[in-house]
Amino acid sequence: MTVTVLLFASYAEVLGASSLAVEVPGDATVADVILSVRALPGADRLPAAPLVAVNQQYADVYALVRDGDEVALIPPVAGG
Repeated sequence: MTVTVLLFASYAEVLGASSLAVEVPGDATVADVILSVRALPGADRLPAAPLVAVNQQYADVYALVRDGDEVALIPPVAGG
């Protein structure tokens, strides 16, 4: 199945795109999506457990994903 991974700020810079179509097995979790993204060139600089949202709802690494879901990898935000 295919999920869309949204990337922001430094994550988008590292991977050179603001979104990616990622193929994962039918019983995939958020952790599987993260592993697929981390296998891409340059993605080894991403943290092992980034903040994630699935379909605009925060999710943990155990959440199941479905075909067509939108998975956002959210970078840390600093403010001042």
